[in-house]
Amino acid sequence: MKIKSIEDLKRIKEEVQKNVALREGKAKYKVTVHMGTCGIAAGARQIMSAVLDEISKRNLKDVVVTQAGCIGLCDREPLISVENGSQKVLYGNLTPEKARQVVVSHLVNGQIVGEWVIHTE
Repeated sequence: MKIKSIEDLKRIKEEVQKNVALREGKAKYKVTVHMGTCGIAAGARQIMSAVLDEISKRNLKDVVVTQAGCIGLCDREPLISVENGSQKVLYGNLTPEKARQVVVSHLVNGQIVGEWVIHTE
């Protein structure tokens, strides 16, 4: 990629800063999609795609998205965890549309979606 303008350089700088912040754990939220075999069979890949798409559409820069294996709640899959500092919320029985709503309600508006919560810490 060739840099053709100062705007190109600024865009590259913003991308690098965003990636460094994510690696250093400075993001406001951490979203974990549970992708064990049970989760994948229940639709976790579609949940991951929906979460990433909604975060991208809303241009959220302070969110880290990771994946983890099974946590033993196979009957409640697909699952995602949302962490903000010391608070952790586990959502279950999700669909891609519900996952998008979690992004909007929880990450954008700071509102936990109580009806899909399985556990909080």
